[in-house]
Amino acid sequence: MRNFNENTITDAVLDRIKNTSDPRLKQIFNSLVRHMHDFVRDVRLTDAEWAFAIDFLTRTGQKCDGNRQEFILLSDTLGVSMLVDAINHGSGGSTETTVLGPFYVQNPPEYPLGADIHGGMKGEPLYAEGRVLSLDGKPVANAIVDVWHSDQEGYYDVQQIDKVGGLSGRARFRTDKDGKYRFWSIKPAAYPIPYDGPVGEMLTVQKRHPWRPAHVHFMIEAPGFEKLATHVFVDGDQYLDSDAVFGVKDTLIGSFVKHDAGSGPDGRAIDTSYWTMTYVFTLAPAPS
Repeated sequence: MRNFNENTITDAVLDRIKNTSDPRLKQIFNSLVRHMHDFVRDVRLTDAEWAFAIDFLTRTGQKCDGNRQEFILLSDTLGVSMLVDAINHGSGGSTETTVLGPFYVQNPPEYPLGADIHGGMKGEPLYAEGRVLSLDGKPVANAIVDVWHSDQEGYYDVQQIDKVGGLSGRARFRTDKDGKYRFWSIKPAAYPIPYDGPVGEMLTVQKRHPWRPAHVHFMIEAPGFEKLATHVFVDGDQYLDSDAVFGVKDTLIGSFVKHDAGSGPDGRAIDTSYWTMTYVFTLAPAPS
């Protein structure tokens, strides 16, 4: 087959990939080709625009490194991450999920329950506690609870690793026999996603802001349960209704309560005002 035009090229490509052995891959490739070709025909893409798109994606890849994932930012800001999340994670009574985000670090340091994990990060003290339960309300003991969050200026540790002296505001805990977790850190702040790269350029031309409402990330896993990746958002944040990555759900807005200096919930003496946050997570059973 040769001499293709805009009306025949799609079928020609589909014919070339018809022998893809994996049925799921074949389905994905077929749909991708059809939708991508229809998009190009729909907008009548020019040579210059296609060249710009190639350059944009190339620069997106070049912006990725061990501490930053520009492609995740692109997926997040186009709503694709949350669409995939919505398709794959119906709540069914379990805690709702949301985007993982670009700042997760594999194998963070593990701390004992009640530890202070703020490290070199600055902010008002925060005491976070709660439980991890199954759908029938039973405690999930020894669940792995990963947490990470920004500082009072909205920066994560990996964005200022030399300044904060290593990983900070980031840790892994294991729930006790009653499914309880607890730790001290600092209250996070709203922050802009990194916008000094291709994703920032896209947001600028779309007349969008890059801000995310303040939140604490949680990723929880235990044998027999689906892994949960979610946030607890700070109530009252000005960006709850315009999150740049479309990640806010009402059930994930926590109650952050301010307290005067004195004795903390665990008896710790606090010489300044501090915050508390309590949140109960419910895990869905793993698919059989």
